[in-house]
Amino acid sequence: MTIELAPHEARVIGCLVEKQIATPEQYPLSLNALVGACNQKSNRDPVLELDEATVQHTLDALAKKYLVSEETGYGSRVAKYRHRFCNSEYGTLKFSPRELAVVCELLLRGPQTPGELRGRASRLCPFRDADEVEATLEQLSRREDGPFVVRLPREPGKREARYAHLFGGAIDIPEESAAPAESAAAGHEQLERRVAALEAEVARLRALVQALAPE
Repeated sequence: MTIELAPHEARVIGCLVEKQIATPEQYPLSLNALVGACNQKSNRDPVLELDEATVQHTLDALAKKYLVSEETGYGSRVAKYRHRFCNSEYGTLKFSPRELAVVCELLLRGPQTPGELRGRASRLCPFRDADEVEATLEQLSRREDGPFVVRLPREPGKREARYAHLFGGAIDIPEESAAPAESAAAGHEQLERRVAALEAEVARLRALVQALAPE
């Protein structure tokens, strides 16, 4: 994978992909519409307050990477923007509808669990259950032209691990620590071994005392 996005670039690409799928009648987007999409308070994490100059600068950087294009027409003289990130005639990166829905949500909201992604990505592509999301994540993590996502260590007290996209560069993942239940079980086994060793030592000393005692 050769595409690497800065945080604001990821937000812009995520917004363009989202609007292309969810509201195709409003796509491509004007600069004003894209600023509004980047700063939405729903379906975004973190919530940003980008100004037009910042979004324009980001679009210019993406254009240099051939990841967005500026177009005029559409009944207006206002420039509008469409992504060339994937599934376009300009590049080789292709995603299935499910893969694209998952990648889009990860670009817009950062690391998420399969359960969270099922609820959020289903607005872009239907998912029957979290297992279908996990299968999609597995495909994205094992593609020959990827990987595009990575599983993060499970956080303490959480039932599910989160997944993150890799379009921001490689992620340094620490070794996953043992789950609390596994740690407790290991401690219990260690205590049992110590008790057994002490009981054996007591039995040996008792036998020694009995052997030395006068008859």
